[in-house]
Amino acid sequence: MAPRHILLSGIVGSTAYGLAREGSDVDRLGLFAAPTEQLHGLHAPKESHVTHQPDSTLHEAAKWCRLALAGNPTVMELVWLPDELYETRTPLGDELIDLRGAFASATRVRAAYLGYAVQQFTRLAGRGDGPATSDDVHRRVAKHARHLMRLCHQGYGLYTTGTLRVRVEDPDAYHAFGEEVAADPAAARPLLDHFTAAFATARSPLPDHPDEAPVEAWLHRVRRHHYRADAAA
Repeated sequence: MAPRHILLSGIVGSTAYGLAREGSDVDRLGLFAAPTEQLHGLHAPKESHVTHQPDSTLHEAAKWCRLALAGNPTVMELVWLPDELYETRTPLGDELIDLRGAFASATRVRAAYLGYAVQQFTRLAGRGDGPATSDDVHRRVAKHARHLMRLCHQGYGLYTTGTLRVRVEDPDAYHAFGEEVAADPAAARPLLDHFTAAFATARSPLPDHPDEAPVEAWLHRVRRHHYRADAAA
C-alpha cells in the first residue's frame, strides 16, 4: 500500500539534470510521514516504497533525513530541485527545503559523491577496454559514464560553493562523454583523476559535520503533526 502522507515529492533523475532524451524514464522521489503512533508498536512501518513503471521511490521522513545527512547524492537532490519539478509540496516539505543547508558537510559530500563516481568507474572498468558490443550494453555504459561525470561536477560544486546545482550546464557534453566511454571505458579515467585531485586540494565552505539539531527539530514537528494514524496530511 502506498503511503498517505507525502510531505515532498518531485521529478528527479535525467529529467531534472537536463539529460533526458526520447525514451528516457521519468523518475520520481519523495518522502512521507508514517503515522507517529505506528512507530511505537511491535512492528515498525515500512520505511521505503519503490515502484516501477512509473519509477518512484518514497522514503519515510526519518530514513530520508538519515540518508541526506550521510550525503547521499540521490536523496539530496530532492531539496535542491527547480520549483517547476516539484509535484507535492506541503508546509513541512517547504520547511525541509529551507533546511537543506543543514544536511551538507564537507567530509560526507566528498566521500559520497566521489565514492559514487568511483563506483561508476569500477563498473565501467569491469567491462574491460573494448567497446560496447551490443546496443543495450552501449546504452548502459554511456549512462554509467554520464552519471560519473555528473557526480563529479555536482559533488565538486556542492563541496566548493555549498550549493547543489541539479541541472547540468552542458547536456550535450555529457552525452558526448557517454559515447566516448562506451567506445573505450578507459576514457573515463582522466575525468575521475582530475576530480579526485581537485577535491583533495579544494577548500570547502561546508562544515566538517552536518547540523543535526534543526533536522531533529523538524522531525519532531513532523511526528507531532502526524501523531494519529488518521491525522490530516
